[in-house]
Amino acid sequence: MDLATEGWHNAFRIELRVQVFELASRGWPVFPGSYPSAEGWVGHETSAEDLGHGPVPVHRDWRERLTADASDVAGWWADRPYSVLLATGGGVETIEVDADLGRRAAIALRALATPTPIAATPYGRWYFFTEAGRGLNEELAGTAGVRLHSTGSWLPLPPSTFPNGVLHWRVKPQLCDWRLPDPAHVQDALTTGLHQLSGDRGRALTATV
Repeated sequence: MDLATEGWHNAFRIELRVQVFELASRGWPVFPGSYPSAEGWVGHETSAEDLGHGPVPVHRDWRERLTADASDVAGWWADRPYSVLLATGGGVETIEVDADLGRRAAIALRALATPTPIAATPYGRWYFFTEAGRGLNEELAGTAGVRLHSTGSWLPLPPSTFPNGVLHWRVKPQLCDWRLPDPAHVQDALTTGLHQLSGDRGRALTATV
């Protein structure tokens, strides 16, 4: 590794620690995940065939490590630029959708004046963060590409990196004063987005006939 690359990694690791400390101090249960390098995903105890295309927990016993306090959590990023993973289900749940639905739902949430933390991956997936304790409504549950991350699940948080880009906030939690919305409000916005997409497809089909 040359000096420029090493300097970038050190600066990014420091930024990660700052972000992780704030997340943990706000009660978001975060823990370290593997991160990409020229040789592939590194920094994990998982066999290569289980990796898939994104970060995985560094430690197999990640659930037992979630009780650490914020300063201890930040210390996990002292030596490596690990991805930031969020354990969902305890106080935070996440609805994952594709980018087309995500954009429409974000517009609907703005119209409803419902601030909602939203993150987007570099491969076209959007995450909507809500309070925990509510399953998906019937329409969303029956829609391909919509996934609820609840108890036992996890997902990456910004500023985790992928081989093709960086996971980033579309709406930062700070803009919502770290208050998570009622899941019903977010699901209403997502359902509105589904109806709009369905209407657009219907009009496009009619136009080609």
